[in-house]
Amino acid sequence: MHTFYKFARPIVLRGAACLALLAASALCGARADDAACEPAKLAAKYPGLAGKTIKIGQDGESVPFSMRDPKDFSKLVGLDADLAQATFACIGVPMQFVIGTWSGLIPAAMSGQIDVMWDTLLYTPERAKKLDFVVYMNAATGMLVAKGNPKNIHSLGDLCGLTSTTTLGTTQEAMLRDASSKCVAAGKPEVNIITSTDMPSGMRLVQNARADLVAVNKFVGESMVASNPTTIESAFDVITGARIAVGTAKGNPDLVKALHDGLTAIRANGAEKAIYERYHVDYGLTTEPTTLTE
Repeated sequence: MHTFYKFARPIVLRGAACLALLAASALCGARADDAACEPAKLAAKYPGLAGKTIKIGQDGESVPFSMRDPKDFSKLVGLDADLAQATFACIGVPMQFVIGTWSGLIPAAMSGQIDVMWDTLLYTPERAKKLDFVVYMNAATGMLVAKGNPKNIHSLGDLCGLTSTTTLGTTQEAMLRDASSKCVAAGKPEVNIITSTDMPSGMRLVQNARADLVAVNKFVGESMVASNPTTIESAFDVITGARIAVGTAKGNPDLVKALHDGLTAIRANGAEKAIYERYHVDYGLTTEPTTLTE
């Protein structure tokens, strides 16, 4: 199997930038129970991270989770980008973004080419064979179609005999393949599934009438519709109980603990909620950070 990541120049957040973000977010002084940002205690709390700069993989194309800053195209912003910056400022570890295609970031994390994938990544037991996860949000899938919904698609059962697209290696791909199997079992034509390396590519297939539907993260889909209101629309959503997570390769216990502690601290002090509000993502979908290793 080929992988598709091609990394750009890393976007670095170091030293003074980390401290500036820390101060701006008021992360140092806030406490709730035992959750607190204590960057000065990095070496004592997470000795395996001392002296390291953490590489975080994102694609820069998953609006509103990861996207180029319109004011400075060399920087990443978005829900996941801002959560990562706040978490690592809280921990006290320098970090840098490494940009690649979404489908390539999972194998890059599994192989250790990057330390963390933090970009609308969903936990699955299969992925947990090679990655450890800290989950922090419930997920939903949005199904987008051409404006006017010409094929009258309102459920997964309507996809039999039609062409659907999604990003390679996602849980949405597994969802479409399961729908196709059910079509065949019912004596109907299978779903023709086209996979792409990123979400915008799938949207363009629908806009160009090469696919009838694209399956994406619900909030990514809402942003796509908002940006392209004359060409695409939402057909329906699927709530599956899937959970969005941060993923890192097996064998990094201090990094897993730091991710869990940092997310817990920014949740306790309100920084997490402020980020969700900044990007108009439903804060009610968040969960207490939970570590899953299998």
